[in-house]
Amino acid sequence: MKFYVATDHAGIDLKNWTVEFLKEKGHEVIDLGPFSKERVDYPDYAHKVATSVLEDTGSQGILICGSGIGMSMAANRHEGIRAALCHDAYTAMVARGHNDANILCFGERIVGLGVAESIINSWLESGFDGGRHCQRVEKIEL
Repeated sequence: MKFYVATDHAGIDLKNWTVEFLKEKGHEVIDLGPFSKERVDYPDYAHKVATSVLEDTGSQGILICGSGIGMSMAANRHEGIRAALCHDAYTAMVARGHNDANILCFGERIVGLGVAESIINSWLESGFDGGRHCQRVEKIEL
C-alpha cells in the first residue's frame, strides 16, 4: 500500500518512526515533512497529505501532530477525505471497517510507540466492511 505521511513540529519523532515502521512492513511511503522540529503550521501539512491521497487513487495517509485533533480537522475539510483520529487499535479498526477512513491521525503527545504500532497494525489489517456502512459513508459527503 502507498502512504503519504506528514506531521507538524510536535510529531517529528513519531512521524520518523512511523515512516520506518511502514517501510519495514513493505509499504511505499512518501514523507511530506517537515524534516526538523522548527515550528510549522499543521494545516499546511494536513492539506498536503489530503490532496495527495485524493490525487493518488488507492493511497492512504497518516497525519501526526501533538494531539492529532488539528490534523484531523484540517484534513476533513477536503471533500472525499475521511480522516480518523485514533487512540487505540479498536478505533483504527472501526474507522477502516465502518467509516472507510482514508487518513489515520494520532498524536505524539497522546500515544507511545507501542500504542502507535498497534494502531497502525490494526489499520493495515482492516478494510472497509461495506454493506450497511456504504449508505452511511455516502451521507458524509453532502
